[in-house]
Amino acid sequence: MNSISPMHNDLTPILCSFDPITLAEMDRVKLLDRMDTKFVFNYNQLPGILESLPEYYKILDVDGVKQNRYETLYFDTPDFNLYLDHHNGRTNRYKVRYRKYVDSDLVFFEVKYKNNKGRTLKSRVKRKNIHEVIEGKSTELINEKTPFSPEGLQSKLWVNYSRITLVNKSSTERLTLDLDLLFKKEEQMIGYENLVIAEVKQEELGASPFIDVMKINHVREGSISKYCFGVIALIDGIKKNNFKSNLLTLNKLCYETKN
Repeated sequence: MNSISPMHNDLTPILCSFDPITLAEMDRVKLLDRMDTKFVFNYNQLPGILESLPEYYKILDVDGVKQNRYETLYFDTPDFNLYLDHHNGRTNRYKVRYRKYVDSDLVFFEVKYKNNKGRTLKSRVKRKNIHEVIEGKSTELINEKTPFSPEGLQSKLWVNYSRITLVNKSSTERLTLDLDLLFKKEEQMIGYENLVIAEVKQEELGASPFIDVMKINHVREGSISKYCFGVIALIDGIKKNNFKSNLLTLNKLCYETKN
């Protein structure tokens, strides 16, 4: 995958106001078993929101880079059953993907499982590169953690973005802010530079300075998974009725401008 999200350089002064945290120090907040709270809003709101947070959060800094680039290749069945499980509101659903952390040059094959209690459980194995097929240790993870066969899953689309990762100074909480969303399938490509997808990750749902800031800024909880959004954007004829309200919100946010 050659296309990498552009960076919002105008955020640099604000991001530099945060105390840094390293990848090694992030180990205490891996949160591979967690509860998630999601928000989506227009990029124009982001600088003001970030300015409210340095007192409460540190920022992930990878060799001086505070907006880290991600490349992700998602897999699904030939008939998009993993997408449809999400669309149809099924609990106990999966996402399967390769993910490359570009700035730290790390690659993982990952399985995300959302159970019927609303918890997200993530399992992963380190790999050297992203592959268009599931093989090696990735096969073992699929067999161990999912009801699917590796041969029954196909690479479907790329989801790229840049991410700001914040870590709560006083509790086990991680906050991710994803910018410059870019979807790609073969020669098709579509980007959403005006959207920010935020996700609060906690051991248990509880108090969060970021959620408090969202309330002050009148940003309601709710989002759509990046994978599902990409499928809708690039796959013709896919079932999407249950996502209509989400899509209306996303489209409205894309065209918001500063007052």
